Amino acid sequence: MALVYEYDVFISYRRSGGDAPDWVRNHFHPRLQRLLDDNVDYDVKIFLEDGVPVGGKWPQVVRDALQRARILIPVCSPKYFHDEWCLAEWHTMAKREEIVAGGGSAKPGRLIYPVIFSDSENFPGYAHERRMHSFRDWNKPHPQYQNTPEYLDFDRELALMVEDLVEVIEQAPPWSPEWPVETPPPPDPPRPSKLPRF
Repeated sequence: MALVYEYDVFISYRRSGGDAPDWVRNHFHPRLQRLLDDNVDYDVKIFLEDGVPVGGKWPQVVRDALQRARILIPVCSPKYFHDEWCLAEWHTMAKREEIVAGGGSAKPGRLIYPVIFSDSENFPGYAHERRMHSFRDWNKPHPQYQNTPEYLDFDRELALMVEDLVEVIEQAPPWSPEWPVETPPPPDPPRPSKLPRF
């Protein structure tokens, strides 16, 4: 296995319930992809869990992508911080930041670039310690949002974010096969309510 990253960005978001998943799929991810591609001289690769093929081993694919991503963009809402997978993804990159800082790097850099989808008042303390880029004013999930004047403001805000994001991606440390990855423990298998009949 080559000692290189596979993804420039891993988008972490709560995959069920609420409007965040639709917003990520309909607006945030496609525009982020295009804007990043327009601002660098290489093909940007973004991991979004929707790309896991049917029949793929979803936890392993996510784990591998997380280990081989330069940075994490968590799409934060109050429920994000109650989702086991989201927390594992956040803490994986936080641990990597600690490892890089402990390695004596003069400028350890940021590996977590959080964006606010909604609220933020109810985020945990460790999340409040980080400066976040807010998209609360542009968090409409519906596809037709792209046809509104407000969408142009969203696009401008995302373009501003991408200017900063390009630098964050470029300062990521060299990839290491030793990067730790946290994942939630698998759930216990369901217990049969009745004994099987023979």
